[in-house]
Amino acid sequence: MSTETLDQDRILTPGRAGREAVMWEMKNSKDVFFLGEDVVHLGGVYNTATGLAEEFPGRVIDTPISEEGFVGMAAGAAIMGMRPIIEIAFSDFLLVCMNPLANYIAKTHYMSAGQLKVPLVLLCGEGGGYNNGAEQSQSIHGTLAHFPGLKVVAPSNAYNAKGLMHAAIRDDNPVVLMYNKATMGVGWLGPAIPTIMTKVPEDDYTVALDKAEVMRQGKDITLVGVAWTVHQCLQAADELEKDGISAEVIDLRSLSPIDYDTIVTSVRKTGRLIVADEDYSSYGMTAEVITGCAERDISMFKAAPQRVAYPNVPPPAGRTMENYCLPSADKIVAAAKVAVS
Repeated sequence: MSTETLDQDRILTPGRAGREAVMWEMKNSKDVFFLGEDVVHLGGVYNTATGLAEEFPGRVIDTPISEEGFVGMAAGAAIMGMRPIIEIAFSDFLLVCMNPLANYIAKTHYMSAGQLKVPLVLLCGEGGGYNNGAEQSQSIHGTLAHFPGLKVVAPSNAYNAKGLMHAAIRDDNPVVLMYNKATMGVGWLGPAIPTIMTKVPEDDYTVALDKAEVMRQGKDITLVGVAWTVHQCLQAADELEKDGISAEVIDLRSLSPIDYDTIVTSVRKTGRLIVADEDYSSYGMTAEVITGCAERDISMFKAAPQRVAYPNVPPPAGRTMENYCLPSADKIVAAAKVAVS
């Protein structure tokens, strides 16, 4: 569905927009069900399941605090033809269920020579900035995107949240949909970032699971972000414009697969590249994007590409120390000024 069909009055948060997609899919397919911790009475930590239990009794399941168990159960249900949606409130908790995720969910289609499908959606919140400490503040989308067989996407705004959710539920492959906490628009996470709240159609529509989006046109430097860092890139572009530097901003949206065509087209125009991510700098998405571009056409770079990402340390609990580690618009601006100097 094109953006021309948008209802001008429907400005939503990503949390509500994603929930609309889940509601529509559950109404239109009895194979879709929702499970996770505190999803029945609380509606999930990010309100992703609010109202679903009342609308679909028996198809929304509160699970025990046993992620490996219920992720494995959902994998079996998907193989048998159901389409489960699993909520893991904090992506850090995925680390206790890597065996079913990386060995069964990601590999079954390949190991069965295409005879078995695993159509499930794993919905996670990730990211820091709330002083929750090292075990509840990580962004691990790069780790998940590393495993062949998993599609990994991360919406930055409400329009993408709904469209990617529809596409993920309908896909016959396992899809991990990562929400950054700062982009959910939930009250306990602080004031909503204005740029996450976008016009959202009432009808169902899909956003491709393998395409990046150019959020802002520019000619001097390309800024690539994902989820929360997209908004930091947009803020950085505003600041750079004051100094006469025109920045193009790309929302990666999909980490697996990565849409290199869109990125390379932009960098061939600008000649410069900054990649921003809240995941760790080492072995992360930032290095993957830069390397992928260099492999395709290293001659397009007028300056060395740079990454703005989380340093290779566990997330600190102290506010000052955590803020020092997190990516920011100021850090992106500083890196961009080095690139164009």
